[in-house]
Amino acid sequence: MTLEGKKIAILIAPRGTEDVEFAKPKQAIEDAGGTVVVIGSKAGSADTVNGDLDPGNSYTVDKAVSDVSASDFDGLVIPGGSVGADKLRGDDKIVAFVHDFFAQQKPVGVICHGPWILVEADVVKGRTLTSYPTVSTDIRNAGGNWVDRQVVTDKGLVTSRNPNDLPAFCAKIVEEFAEGRHPAQARSA
Repeated sequence: MTLEGKKIAILIAPRGTEDVEFAKPKQAIEDAGGTVVVIGSKAGSADTVNGDLDPGNSYTVDKAVSDVSASDFDGLVIPGGSVGADKLRGDDKIVAFVHDFFAQQKPVGVICHGPWILVEADVVKGRTLTSYPTVSTDIRNAGGNWVDRQVVTDKGLVTSRNPNDLPAFCAKIVEEFAEGRHPAQARSA
């Protein structure tokens, strides 16, 4: 499956995004021929973490969210990390950016604590998804159907629970990004 010609956004928090949940999907997209643009609250650099507590790596943030639009991209990846996801959901511009991918019927891949941002963007009602188990109540309270599975696909929305699910998650996001728009994405926007 090729992503030649596809441009995918991946979010990163200023500090706190789980390193492997950022690095592995980014690599999978690039290996499939896609272009990845790292989006953060501001341009510059961001530091990831391992297991929420230990330092990870430093990455270049290609664009500030205020300088881009969902219409610039073919898909979106939202990595986890409880600290990073919490920081991202507290940024109104990030939340609006995420919401716009659903309104524009574009595929979105989200792992671990990343669904917190979906809850904040008000796009989980009526959707079936998974996440890190501690996010399940938030998903249910927002009208979503939480299930405990390695990877869940719901009409353009791909979710997984944790780093152990990354092989299945990465394969599925590449497939969904290759398929392109999913009209049913807009139903929750």
